[in-house]
Amino acid sequence: MIRTNYISEVSKEMDGEKVTLAGWVHEVRKLGSITFMLLRDSTGIVQIIGKSGVTDNEIIKSMDLPKESVVSVEGIVKKNDTAKKGFEIVPLKITDLNPISKMIPFETTGKVPAELDTRLDFRYIDLRRLQTTAIFKIESTILSSFNQFLNSKGFHEIRTSSIVSEATEGGAELFPIQYFEDKAYLAQSPQLYKQLAVIGGFDKVYMIMPVYRAEKSNDLYHLNEITQMDVEMGFVDYKDAENMLIDTLDYIIKEVIKNNSEDLKTLNINLEVPKTKVVEYSEIIKKLNSEGKDIKFGDDFSRDDEKLIEKYFGESVLVTEFPTSIRAFYSLPNEDNKQLSHSYDLIYKGMEISSGAQRIHKPEMLIEAIKSRGMDPNNFKFYIDAFRCGAPPHAGWSIGLERLAMQITEMKNIRECALFPRDRKRISP
Repeated sequence: MIRTNYISEVSKEMDGEKVTLAGWVHEVRKLGSITFMLLRDSTGIVQIIGKSGVTDNEIIKSMDLPKESVVSVEGIVKKNDTAKKGFEIVPLKITDLNPISKMIPFETTGKVPAELDTRLDFRYIDLRRLQTTAIFKIESTILSSFNQFLNSKGFHEIRTSSIVSEATEGGAELFPIQYFEDKAYLAQSPQLYKQLAVIGGFDKVYMIMPVYRAEKSNDLYHLNEITQMDVEMGFVDYKDAENMLIDTLDYIIKEVIKNNSEDLKTLNINLEVPKTKVVEYSEIIKKLNSEGKDIKFGDDFSRDDEKLIEKYFGESVLVTEFPTSIRAFYSLPNEDNKQLSHSYDLIYKGMEISSGAQRIHKPEMLIEAIKSRGMDPNNFKFYIDAFRCGAPPHAGWSIGLERLAMQITEMKNIRECALFPRDRKRISP
């Protein structure tokens, strides 16, 4: 048997029991007559100890392996209150499962820093770093808690296509593909399709899917392939959707705190559930200008502006009533002031992680909105026709997985939070 237990399943209460562990050699140290091997698996690190005159010499020799060797260790659990875990393993047999035949490109213990580009080139090695593993364990919790919470609220999970015939949010930042004899694009959002699901009778839907943006950016906050966590709700207004967004964020962060305490400790993160403050766009503009910024009505917020929003309004801020001109064409204008729309962004720890709106649900208003953006309503015929068949008021939003993970883990580069990131220069591995 290659493994009987994961490291996290072993405890000092198992003193004297035989176990077989498997993983990678994290480090080997020799201190006089004692050899220490640190064995690492996906759940933690444990100390294997060999003593000259006590442990068989052949076993001690077999402990002298290169870092990152993949091994199976059969041994006895020995209680030791001075060991980090309160116990260690006295080896009976060590098996090198696949001898290393290529130089490991960088140090996985973190003692010698490696450039991010090098780490991404060898992501399969980078994932052996405790810090990298912690990020993606937290991402896993974000995804599972998003599912759990929305399922508990009566939402249905759906899937839609990543191949579309027209821009779903306007603009030209699309990746074109040849679709047999037709021209098509990789979807920049599932927006239109999740709306169609609501119009079709699914009052509450959610989805997790990759989306693609052909933005020629080289900054720390954008990728060309991201994962969106989307929600759409029928027979609601924008306030209902805003409250659902705030509640979803709260639940996700509570679950990360509960399930990823060791990962947060590894990353030195003190995570707390934020109290989200709801503030209108015009109030934000007024405050930033009073503090020396020069922002005009109709300007979108820069990354620096978002950091200032955190400074002046708090860790989690829901900015509402954005100007209609800078929002997606399907955003519903404010009934009392058409220059404003029932749209919103959630800014968490100084970065926008979510965007949403109440949608236009009347076809003639939708046609005018499409024309006002210089687009041809004929290209949206299937979409507009759906609104002629009894479309209820509806609203929704999406959260960017990588951005939320970036803010929770306090990473400075979004590429740290994408398993295999795609940007302007990286399409491999």
